[in-house]
Amino acid sequence: MRWSAFSLFGFLSLIAALPSAHAASAQDYGVLIISRERLEVATSCEIGVYIQDQLAARLFQEQSTSFNLPPGRVSLRLKLLPGQAPGCNAGMLAPGSQDIVLKAGDILKYRIAMTQEGMYLKRTGLGY
Repeated sequence: MRWSAFSLFGFLSLIAALPSAHAASAQDYGVLIISRERLEVATSCEIGVYIQDQLAARLFQEQSTSFNLPPGRVSLRLKLLPGQAPGCNAGMLAPGSQDIVLKAGDILKYRIAMTQEGMYLKRTGLGY
């Protein structure tokens, strides 16, 4: 009986020492937050967020979205979308794309801003 109790205790200690699947999975992606919380983009139209040239989100004023993405280089584009708000016509893609490097465990926040050349993503603090 005593031998089996020591064996069981040793086996449980070995399992506890192994990294858990949850701890390993918590580090295999980064979080990208994109917000349209400020009035920097003076339009009531939806803005489409494209990741790797695929529409990934639609944002109206005062909205934000987040993505869990694998680590690496991420290509982002912004585009005015036609649709639900009156007077919104399809817009051209922002000049070029922005590349963001995301590391495992990162939490990066960007906000949509505007210049004469068009919309772009500007890095901002998390603001918690």
